[in-house]
Amino acid sequence: EYACRAGTTTVFAFGNKLSSKQANFNGTRPYGGAAVGPRLEQTTSVGSYAGNPWGFFDMHGNVSEWCADWEGKYPTASLTDPTGPASRSRSHKVIRGASFVRGAEELRSAKRSHDLLGKRYGSLGFRLSLRQVAK
Repeated sequence: EYACRAGTTTVFAFGNKLSSKQANFNGTRPYGGAAVGPRLEQTTSVGSYAGNPWGFFDMHGNVSEWCADWEGKYPTASLTDPTGPASRSRSHKVIRGASFVRGAEELRSAKRSHDLLGKRYGSLGFRLSLRQVAK
C-alpha cells in the first residue's frame, strides 16, 4: 500500500477517480464517476500507463501481486506501512493491486485480498523493484 500510494492520500495514486486510460482493468467498471472504457482482457506491457508519483508502474491493475505479508487482521492503532502478522496464522498470503479482470473498486490503494500460498492464475504475479544508484 505504501508504494502504491506514493505519498498520496486519495483512493488511487492518481486521485479519487480511475478510468481505463490510467490503468489496465475492466474498464466497463470505472470508479468515482470516471468514464467507461474498454475491457482489454489481457495484460499490457509495463509502462503502457503513467507511473505513480514515485515512478512505479501498474500498481493499480494489470496483474494482482503476491505480497510478503501473511493474511490477518491489522492492529486497531494507526500504522505506517503495516505488514500484517509476523508469523503464519493461516496458509494465506496477501494479494494487492487487482488485475485486468477486476473493476476499479478492487484496485484501490488500500484494497487487499488473500489466497492460499502457491495458487496460480494468469492474472497474478509479483513485483520486482530496483533502485538505480548513481555512479
